Amino acid sequence: MNSPFGARSGQHPNQQIANYIGKLLRDTFGKGPETVQVATGFTFFTVYLRNFMSPMEKVLMENDQEETVYELRLNLVRSLFPEIRTYVEMVTGVKLREFYCDWGFQNQSGMLVGISEDPFPNSESFREIYEGKEQVEREIVRISQEIQKPPEEIYSCMLNPRTLLIVRNGLLVRIEKEFLRLGQAPLLRRVKARLEKTYLHNSEYFQEYLSQRVMDSFVDWDFERDKSVIVMMLNQKPSPGKGERLLGD
Repeated sequence: MNSPFGARSGQHPNQQIANYIGKLLRDTFGKGPETVQVATGFTFFTVYLRNFMSPMEKVLMENDQEETVYELRLNLVRSLFPEIRTYVEMVTGVKLREFYCDWGFQNQSGMLVGISEDPFPNSESFREIYEGKEQVEREIVRISQEIQKPPEEIYSCMLNPRTLLIVRNGLLVRIEKEFLRLGQAPLLRRVKARLEKTYLHNSEYFQEYLSQRVMDSFVDWDFERDKSVIVMMLNQKPSPGKGERLLGD
């Protein structure tokens, strides 16, 4: 049952969640993102962060400590997931069961992704059928095969006109499973992220298939589930007042 919290506040639920996450990140990192854009559709929830880099992180990046910043953010943001999950459930009535995150340090951007068992309400922009879907999925399978192996399953959808989400199941090969058995999940995650994002960024086909330019790409894995989520942010401008929040420091 949906919470009446959103109705009392007079704000769109995505706007409420964007406000909450922006403040939570600011309180945690000392500096929050300049904008937070929340999108929901079917059982998917994404949070796109822009201009997000704390002074301490900037110093580390200037000293070639990107891996340190990556691990720090990963651990801190994952520690916030229970709070985010509780708030999302309070506002929407939907409980998130999976959580993914990734960072685009060159663009000072980030992406948080949640997956629920029950669908979100008010998913009017969600589309399972979109321009170039078959070609996009074929290109993702090709990239997956170049790096590891083709996924056993692939699913994609548009949460809104600028947020493309792709889910892959069954990707791990034997040597990756051995890395995980030896406790090397952080190393495996960094290596896979670097490889896959390089292929995603260098592919010339997504813009052709989608008729839009890809502004940002993010990828993360749940190794226990052998599952991966990719999010591409496209260049179409979002509708105002539906989950994008400008935030101060």
